[in-house]
Amino acid sequence: MTGRTVTALRALSATQAEATLDDGRVVMAKRGHEPGATRAEAAGLRWLADAGAVAAPAVHGHDRYWLVTDWVPSGRPSAEAALRFGRDLAALHASGAPAFGAAPPGGPEQAYIGLAPMRNAPGGDWPQWYAEHRVLPYLRRAVDDGVLRPAEAAVFDGVLERLPDLAGPAEPPARLHGDLWNGNVLWGEDGRVRLIDPAAHGGHRETDLAMLRLFGCPHLDRVLDGYQEAAPLADGWADRVGLHQLFPLLVHAVLFGRGYAEQAIEAARTAR
Repeated sequence: MTGRTVTALRALSATQAEATLDDGRVVMAKRGHEPGATRAEAAGLRWLADAGAVAAPAVHGHDRYWLVTDWVPSGRPSAEAALRFGRDLAALHASGAPAFGAAPPGGPEQAYIGLAPMRNAPGGDWPQWYAEHRVLPYLRRAVDDGVLRPAEAAVFDGVLERLPDLAGPAEPPARLHGDLWNGNVLWGEDGRVRLIDPAAHGGHRETDLAMLRLFGCPHLDRVLDGYQEAAPLADGWADRVGLHQLFPLLVHAVLFGRGYAEQAIEAARTAR
């Protein structure tokens, strides 16, 4: 995939390895969990990088099973890097997408968020699209799998019925990372943040920020300061955090069980 000979290989996990090439470069080789998952990830990384905002590792190649990207030497989070990350994330979102649910160029409609399938189906109205393609598929699966009781689904139905009123001012589709938890934010030794493992698509910018808040992020207050300086959020955004967290919480409920289902129920009850 790189056109170079591998001179050293170091396994990092069952699915990842660090490879040194004969020209001295170091790259990351990652095996996808499903055939074709690497295509979605490669397209997402390129789409994020094309915005010229938050950096992403360069993609050197991929096939049905493997993805090869730049290796990113890690550093320590800092308040200065966090402030820049917030500004860059605002610029990434502002670079836009053709529609809510739009896949990255060259990316498949049937993509993934972590190990869960995620369908990138375009829509023109965020509340309707969010309900149909980002909440209901995982809500139904959680009920089918017994992670959520049928009676508990009613609280989500109530939120979705009120979604047009809860969603806040209409905004254009943003270019989202789509799975923006702290594990996918790499603090480079050069002081810049790089984003990895995207579930990239067109969506609402508050969803990325809600996921950062849900799973924690070093210097999150400085990240938000930088973001607000570059692109102030609409009034009431803090009240909508729980609404935007329904998507990642239900995905985690499907993947990891009841604990996340209970968090999703609480987020739905407090959505306003």
